Amino acid sequence: MNKNKPDITSLKKVAFQIRETILKMTNKAGSGHPGGSLSAVEILISLYAYKMKYDPKNPKWEGRDFLFISKGHTTPVVYAVLAQYGFFGKEELSTFRQLGSRLQGHVHQKVPGIEFNTGSLGHGLSVANGAALGAKLLKKDTKVFCLLGDGELQEGSNWEAAMTASHFKIDNICAIVDYNKVQENGPVEQIKSLEPLAKKWESFGWKAVEVDGHNFDEIFKALDDFDKCKDKPFVIIAHTIKGKGVSFMEGNRDWHGKAPNNEQLDKALKDLK
Repeated sequence: MNKNKPDITSLKKVAFQIRETILKMTNKAGSGHPGGSLSAVEILISLYAYKMKYDPKNPKWEGRDFLFISKGHTTPVVYAVLAQYGFFGKEELSTFRQLGSRLQGHVHQKVPGIEFNTGSLGHGLSVANGAALGAKLLKKDTKVFCLLGDGELQEGSNWEAAMTASHFKIDNICAIVDYNKVQENGPVEQIKSLEPLAKKWESFGWKAVEVDGHNFDEIFKALDDFDKCKDKPFVIIAHTIKGKGVSFMEGNRDWHGKAPNNEQLDKALKDLK
């Protein structure tokens, strides 16, 4: 399903606001994962603004498409985007990671719009496979999306899931890799290289496309190509920048799981402008 293609200038403004929110949420909480949240902003906005079927007032609507957040620690961007598209009020974002809040550090099903609890990396694609295969067996016109981190692709469970999706010709599933190339302990390339990443997915029977993960037009085109892909699963490898938009966070592993203090927040917000 394609909605009317949204105005890119307006979406860029939304992306800016989401990045501001990510920084403010993690600062107020004193914890969180800003780096990999800042890298996934355009990916998630594209899904909600352009591609996915959903009803924010009825998150369990049977006609919805599914999104599984396999990189489950990137809650700042996930919650900010869910609030942006009406799943709950933006004022709740100020409770991020507080005792008693729904908005905890890893995604879970008590939050409207979250399909499955994740946080232990490498599990999301298997669950997404099940949802996609179930929809096919029920002859439902359901698309299933799964957001993956690049570091978690070092885990073998992802490649078992990749084989499964290809074997069963699950062509209603789209994996999206947030390929920001930096994981908690350093550059992905140095810790355990994924390259040649597109060829790996293709060798497992997937249709693979590579995009600039901060370019809405490229993401939209890839999502449209997914709609046309038949008899094989589809993966979008989105080349992104860890900490995108904040110069001292970009490509810096230190901001994988560290919140900015007040001085750093002020600097980061000025940097975004």
